[in-house]
Amino acid sequence: SIEDFTLASYNMNCFLATLFLALSALTSVSASSAGFHPLFGVRGGGLFGGKDDAKTDDSTAATSSGGKKMYPAMSQEEIEDWLEHIPVFAVTDSSGSGVVLKPDDDTSVFYFFLNPLAANATLTQLKSANEDMDLKVSAFSLGKIWFKLLNADPNQEVLLKSPGDDDSTKATKGVQYRLVPDTKDLLGARMLLTMSPEDGEKLKAGETMTPEMAQKAVEKAMTESPKFKNTFNEIPIFTIAQMRMQKQPSEGETGEPVTLLPMYFSLQNMVGTWQQFMSQSSPEMQGIEPAINLLSLHDLVDMMSKESEIDFRHVVLVPPVPEAQPGQMPSGEASSAADPMASMGGATLGDV
Repeated sequence: SIEDFTLASYNMNCFLATLFLALSALTSVSASSAGFHPLFGVRGGGLFGGKDDAKTDDSTAATSSGGKKMYPAMSQEEIEDWLEHIPVFAVTDSSGSGVVLKPDDDTSVFYFFLNPLAANATLTQLKSANEDMDLKVSAFSLGKIWFKLLNADPNQEVLLKSPGDDDSTKATKGVQYRLVPDTKDLLGARMLLTMSPEDGEKLKAGETMTPEMAQKAVEKAMTESPKFKNTFNEIPIFTIAQMRMQKQPSEGETGEPVTLLPMYFSLQNMVGTWQQFMSQSSPEMQGIEPAINLLSLHDLVDMMSKESEIDFRHVVLVPPVPEAQPGQMPSGEASSAADPMASMGGATLGDV
């Protein structure tokens, strides 16, 4: 149900003041990515619910005996296509073969990162310990690895070779594929789940946020959050219930613009987009309190794969836009800041 999405609604500026102070003043980032021309609208109520529901294709909708409009489950192929434009980054060799780490004799781990800067940091560490290896950061499509690797049979066999030994390979089972979210977004999700209404009211009443208060909020988020406790494979997805995006018809196509619900990997990207929209809105809209919704990517995909009251075919997942750090750019195939997805497909990771 829609209520399952809505976990928290706070004063946006108050919450961000806490989060930003806790993260030592984050740099503002634009969220106009994914190739859409954002034309935002504010809606009340839930997600694709209410009397002014978004236009949908009636041929894909069914009505249950209870009278509620239900939408058919998305197929695996549809979900892969829905995730395809999301880039993830990993350390590979020059041919695109993944670098599997062995923290101990019994464990083999391969990391994908949503933030290319995190992948680049891992690359730097590996290069410092393995100077003779020709390593780089490669970009992959999340859609291509979601079912084939991240959610595949953990006992599938993988051929591994030792560094510097191209002639011998060893079949290994149980490689753990881990998708790592941005640290800021993971902390933001935990803070959303642990910040009480009383905390928000204190900030709205004008109480000054001090570093000590921010530290306490972070400690509470790290120790008391009921979800997103792991640093990998628990990927927070954020959305604002009142926000919509319109996708215009492609060049040469006819028809009405399609109304979409944007969901974000980056809390900061989402907030920046909302604030930009509100700054251009009429005065009567300035007092609208955004309802922040939070769920995990795995839960979202699980909901999409079942019949639902929500038309997930009219939901768009907005790729994260990492903040640039002076003098630091991702290496290898992930180095294109203008189009981080331009290199996807060049690396292989076997048969992906």
